[in-house]
Amino acid sequence: MPGNCEALTRPAEARSGEGSAFVLSRRVVILFAVACGAAVANVYFSQPLLVTMGHDLAMSPALVGSVVTLTHVGYGLGLFLLVPLGDIADRRRLIVAQLLLLVTALTVVAAAHTAAILLAGMAATGLFAVVTQTLVAFAASLAPPAGRGRVVGLVTSGVVTGILLARTASGIMADLAGWRSVYLSSAALTALLALVLYRVLPRPSDAPPTTLRYGQLLRSTITLFAQERLLRLRALFGLLIFAAFSTLWSSIALPLSEAPYFLPHSAIGALGLIGVVGALAATVAGRLNDRGLSRRTTGIALALLAASWLPLAFTRSSLWALVVGVVLLDLAVQAVHVTNQTLIYALHPDAGSRLIGGYMVFYSIGSATGALAATSLYTAAGWGAVCALGAGFSCLGLGLWAFTGHIAPDSAATASRSEV
Repeated sequence: MPGNCEALTRPAEARSGEGSAFVLSRRVVILFAVACGAAVANVYFSQPLLVTMGHDLAMSPALVGSVVTLTHVGYGLGLFLLVPLGDIADRRRLIVAQLLLLVTALTVVAAAHTAAILLAGMAATGLFAVVTQTLVAFAASLAPPAGRGRVVGLVTSGVVTGILLARTASGIMADLAGWRSVYLSSAALTALLALVLYRVLPRPSDAPPTTLRYGQLLRSTITLFAQERLLRLRALFGLLIFAAFSTLWSSIALPLSEAPYFLPHSAIGALGLIGVVGALAATVAGRLNDRGLSRRTTGIALALLAASWLPLAFTRSSLWALVVGVVLLDLAVQAVHVTNQTLIYALHPDAGSRLIGGYMVFYSIGSATGALAATSLYTAAGWGAVCALGAGFSCLGLGLWAFTGHIAPDSAATASRSEV
């Protein structure tokens, strides 16, 4: 087994011979990670900017809140409608096309002078930001089975970093040059990445693509969930861990902005820098999965996730307790997430985009559930109730892991030497 990503130089065993002579070096894997982080960050840039956007465009508080909602709705639609296209189209061209469309959406947001244009641009931004998941599936398809977990882990670390640093970066840039500069800068970076990826990513071989039509492609995603118990199980893990993740990150600003801290938004946003430590878990989990330790990794991570809510419960009396809890929670969530993606891709590599896209729909459901429940519960019962909610999601995941140990991976997963 190779010791690092530089050693991933064997021909990729892709679904259609895609890039069969392509060398997946560490440099290319890092490019995938950077592109994923830059794309997914666009979904989260707006969160610290809502008040400024509302004042600039004379939007009511309710209308301002719909900025985030529409972005996530667009992202959810993209997961189901766009990501599966990677199984029937040239992924290189699909990725470049989605990035260029994302550039257009970001430019519309930056130039918006009415609420309607802004909201339309934000929905389109979420829709095309799902190029992140197309990139993840493409990276997995180019990796040899023995090193796939390592590659998925490295690419996912870019996603984690993009999500957690988006709020901090947008807040700083908005203070320096206004909120529109955030989206103009992102549009320029996205255009540059589209050019680089067009030149670097492999062209497909002459092997014929799948004959599925678009409607059949979408229906087959549902069929895959009906047929594969492992996929359903891992999707449920994804829903629960991201419900816990969102429970923390959607509500943590509330106690920190009140007594005894009264922290400014910039200081609260900087908390994302601590969460980046969780990106380390993505690479470690990938390596453990390649060693056949997926089930054990999942169990340990879910136990850490449940335990993280104990120090988080003491947030009001200790910032150090908050830091410990954030690190534990992010490490745990990313470890399970990488393991999930690696295992489900191994089920049907020829349907990798559909598997990843369908799985991420559950991620979106979990994130939305955690955010809505946490903010409502904080208003009604305080921070202790929010921590109980997060611990509940975490313990449900741990219980699910404990009671599903009898489910064996299918032949594809076994071939990758992975457990459930």
